[in-house]
Amino acid sequence: MAPRWHYQFRVIMLGDSTVGKSSLLRRYTEGVFLDAVNQTVGVDFYVQFLELEPGLQVKLQFWDTAGQERFRSVTRSYYRNSAGAMLLFDLTNRASFESIRRWHREVTDTVQPFHVVFLLVGHKSDLVGERKVGRREAERLAASLGVQYIETSAKDGSDVTRAFQMLSVAIYRALQSGLLAPCEAWDGVKSSQHAATLWAEPGNTKQLCAP
Repeated sequence: MAPRWHYQFRVIMLGDSTVGKSSLLRRYTEGVFLDAVNQTVGVDFYVQFLELEPGLQVKLQFWDTAGQERFRSVTRSYYRNSAGAMLLFDLTNRASFESIRRWHREVTDTVQPFHVVFLLVGHKSDLVGERKVGRREAERLAASLGVQYIETSAKDGSDVTRAFQMLSVAIYRALQSGLLAPCEAWDGVKSSQHAATLWAEPGNTKQLCAP
């Protein structure tokens, strides 16, 4: 019988409080949007399955983190075992955009010597008349961080699925290149027995753990 999943990717959702991390996750994993969502306290967990390419099933395990400073020590403890991170800001909130570099730096400093694949997400794109951050400015920030950029709306569903697909593909490409790899010392990526067998095949020179 074919395995339910070949790889498990752990993804952490990051950004200031009220940027819509929980709303985006619930739209993607449950297909719902709620106008009022309770603020995350500590970390919440979500799971979704994705067929990354024909015959390749990926289990996405999400950690939805609280954006408030008082929960930062709890949030940091999850950085190291993440393969991917969504950096969210609210397109109508300039301060949340200006916090992105700090979030990115905090993660990259914490996970050394391991790596995390990032995606920058401008959220609440449906609020066109309230925008405080332009697309070009956000794209420049993404380029300076070496990450991809996309705009989404949990309210109308715009590009929500595409955002998670983009990050998942980027993680898989990092896995293929050897930048990321399953290993006992790091839980960002886990592989099924079938995938582990492929990694162990003679001639596979990819690293057995993240560098």
